[in-house]
Amino acid sequence: MSRRGLVSLTTRRQVRRSGGELARAATQRLEATHDWYARLGAEERSWVALVAQAGIANFIEWLDGVAPADTRTTFGAAPRELTRTISLSQTLELARSVVDVVDERVEELARPGDDTDLRIAVLRYSQEIAFGAAQVYANAAEQRGAWDARLESLVIDAVMRAEVDESIRSRAAALGWGDVTDVVVLVGSSPTSGDDERNPATAVGQVHSTARRLDLPVLAGVQGTRLVAVVGGVQDPAAAARAFAHCFAEGDLVHGPLVHGLSDGALSAHAAVAGHVAAPGWPGRPRPVAADDLLAERAVAGDDLARATLVEMVQVPLEEHPSLLETARTHLESSGLEATARTLIVHVNTVRYRLGRITDVIGYDLSDPHEAFTVRIALTLGAILEDPSKSLG
Repeated sequence: MSRRGLVSLTTRRQVRRSGGELARAATQRLEATHDWYARLGAEERSWVALVAQAGIANFIEWLDGVAPADTRTTFGAAPRELTRTISLSQTLELARSVVDVVDERVEELARPGDDTDLRIAVLRYSQEIAFGAAQVYANAAEQRGAWDARLESLVIDAVMRAEVDESIRSRAAALGWGDVTDVVVLVGSSPTSGDDERNPATAVGQVHSTARRLDLPVLAGVQGTRLVAVVGGVQDPAAAARAFAHCFAEGDLVHGPLVHGLSDGALSAHAAVAGHVAAPGWPGRPRPVAADDLLAERAVAGDDLARATLVEMVQVPLEEHPSLLETARTHLESSGLEATARTLIVHVNTVRYRLGRITDVIGYDLSDPHEAFTVRIALTLGAILEDPSKSLG
C-alpha cells in the first residue's frame, strides 16, 4: 500500500491545515519536557525549533506521498552545527516529540474510521525518520573523524619540527589538548612497515583505543616508517611506554623525557627520535628504552643535544671534585679495582669509596658496563671541549 493510501484524502487535508498548529505544539513540547533544550543557547534553540517545524512539514509531505521521510529536509536547518550541539539520543527525543504531538491529536485530525490508519502512518514515519537521523549522525561523525585525523597529523608534525606556536596550540585545543600537561613522546617502528602491512589509520586507531582504555589524552601519527605517539597526563614515562608497546611493530621503542606540555613536546620528540636512531648501538637495550638511557649512543650518532647533556651531567659535576674525576678517568682505563688503586697509589677501599661517591654525584655506576661506557663518552667529549687548540676551525 502506498503512503497516500494509508489514510483518506479528508484526513490528509486536515493534517495539512493543522500544520502550523502542530509545529507550534511540537516546539512547546520540547520546552516543557526536555531539560537539555532549556540549557541550549538562543541560537541553538532556534535551530532545534526549526528542525521540529521541518519535521511536521516533512510528515505532511510524506503522508501526501509527495516526499520521502527526508532527513536532509528535516535536519537541513543546520545539520553540522546541530550534530555538534545535541547528541543522537537527544535528536531522537526531538523526533519522538514531533510524532507524539501528531499522535496525541489523531482523534481530532482523522475523520471517523481513519484514526487507526493515521496512527500506523505516524509510526511508520517515526521509524523512517529515526533511521535517517542515525544516518545524519554517522555521516557527521565520519566527516569529523577525517577532519580530526588531518588536524592531528598537523599537530604531530609541528611537535616533531619544534614549531608549536599559538595557531598549533589552538588546533590542539580543538582535539581536546587545551589543558593537557605531563607529556611524553613515544617513537617506534610503525606496523605498516616490514612484514605487517596494516593501514596507517589502523595503527593510529590502536593507539587511540589504548589511550581511551587508559583514560589518557593522545595524539598519534605515522611518519615514514615510524609511529609517533604524544601522550599526556603521564606520571611514569616508562610505564606509559610499556602500556602502548603493543601498538608498535617489533623493534626499538623509545620514549623521550617527561615535559610540561605540548609546547615543550619538541624536547621529548627530539630525544625520542634521536634515541630510536641510535638504539642499535646498545646491544643489551631493553624495550621500551628511555632516550636518556641512550645519551652515549646518541652522542656517537651525532646528536649535539645529547653531547651537551652528557658533558653537563658528567664532566661539569666531576670537575668540582678533582679526585673523583681522576678516579673515574683512571678506573675507566684500568682492568679493575686493584689496578686503579695501584695507579692512584691509594688503598682499594679508597677506590671503592670514590666510585660510590661518583655514583652519588653523577648518577652513573661505573661497575655497570653500559653506564661506564656512557661516562667514558661524556669524559671523552669533555676532554675534547677542554682543548680549544684541537678545533677543526
